[in-house]
Amino acid sequence: MTYYYVKSLHLIFVITWFAGLFYIPRLFVYQIEAFHKPSPEKEILGKQLKLMAKRLWYIITWPSAILATLFAVWLLIINPFWLQQGWMHVKLFFVLLLIIYHLKTHQFFKQLQNDVVKKSSNFMRIWNEGATFILFAVVFLVILKSALDWVFGVVGIIVLGVLIMLGFKLYKNIREKNPEA
Repeated sequence: MTYYYVKSLHLIFVITWFAGLFYIPRLFVYQIEAFHKPSPEKEILGKQLKLMAKRLWYIITWPSAILATLFAVWLLIINPFWLQQGWMHVKLFFVLLLIIYHLKTHQFFKQLQNDVVKKSSNFMRIWNEGATFILFAVVFLVILKSALDWVFGVVGIIVLGVLIMLGFKLYKNIREKNPEA
């Protein structure tokens, strides 16, 4: 019975971790765009968006990342034979990529909290999709339990990514013609 409770808690915190990783780059987009607005709009929006990002990052995203990881380790302790399976090795590689993505996102967070804008809002829109690619790969791995079948899911998400990029380009063109869009 312990296994199911630990697995449930692991999944809950994975979901909330991804929710934070999906939303924080959107806040970055708004922070970057607010940074380029005239006063007092820049200061008002900047202050509110920083507060929102700080709460999301430190109250939801970081604790969820830590708890998801702790419950994952506990699951591996309960079922150490998973470490002998190829799909788990590939999954752990993607988890490592997710942790790297999280840490890089933390760098962006710190920069924006200090009013250092090094990336464009378009870059952040694209960055926002990074966690989605990892999520697709991990879900296909866990469900199919195959070290190779996840490729089809990732190919699908790459096609989706290309479509999203085309959508970004279309949206950018629309915004340039109508700034209120």
